[in-house]
Amino acid sequence: MAYLRAKIEKPIEFLSCGRFESEVPWTHGRRCLDSFVVIIGLEGCLHIAQDGEKYEVRPGDVLVLLPGVVHEGYRPCEAGVSYFWFHFLTYSPYAVLDEASLSAELASLNGPESQKTCDDVYLPLYFSPVSIERANILFQQLQHIGMSNYYTQQAAHYIATLLLIELSDQMIASYKTSPDKSQGDRNLAEIIEWVRVHALEDISVRDVAKRFRYNKNYLSRFFKQKTGFNLKEYINLMKISKAKDFLTRSSLGVKEISERIGIADEKYFMRLFKEYESMTPTEYRKAFYLIHMNNH
Repeated sequence: MAYLRAKIEKPIEFLSCGRFESEVPWTHGRRCLDSFVVIIGLEGCLHIAQDGEKYEVRPGDVLVLLPGVVHEGYRPCEAGVSYFWFHFLTYSPYAVLDEASLSAELASLNGPESQKTCDDVYLPLYFSPVSIERANILFQQLQHIGMSNYYTQQAAHYIATLLLIELSDQMIASYKTSPDKSQGDRNLAEIIEWVRVHALEDISVRDVAKRFRYNKNYLSRFFKQKTGFNLKEYINLMKISKAKDFLTRSSLGVKEISERIGIADEKYFMRLFKEYESMTPTEYRKAFYLIHMNNH
């Protein structure tokens, strides 16, 4: 696995973004660009190779294409393939790290002042973030800002930088709970992933405790100690995150979205959404109405 390290002491330079969708079988063209490209899979499977290495970008996968490196489709994609894309440049030289170099650099981020001094983002060239919905929401904001009549382009530069920070933060968090970590940290990673996968169901703290054979009260304390959130709050946050994804990527009504995320009571969902987002679902949807779609 290779990892991109890029400096963000200044915001990256946002160039363009959009959502690609093909209604017919399609093969990505052969290109060698002078900018970075981030691709986030939405539907179907994008078959694309970079520097000869083949990737299958499926829903929730993220692929980073490097400047000056040839990328091309290596087989046709089925009709319906869809993904977000955005192009950017960095102001400082970047580096591509191997696993050993990444591990050494991340080890230095364990100090109490590391969050104040770190001015880098780290992105695997290909990975599946645990909370891709958060990245999708930021991308929707990036699209909206990129197509709005702001008097300064800096708005797009900053939100694009925030999107990279979000992806980097998720990668670092997952890396720190890898198999060489403590059993407790590995259990926590499994619990977080299980909640993410089942967030669209009517799940409770009791369900999670039963699934992982924990005492319910102990699990709540353990989860709070490790994450800063109590488990019920985390479940709600995941549901709201899924709901925001539906609000910005579909035309489903509020009642349908409530049912989709495992909340039968539409009024309770609306109260919960406003509690976490300080606006109603409808107000949130109205905030993101501009999109850029292409099919070639």
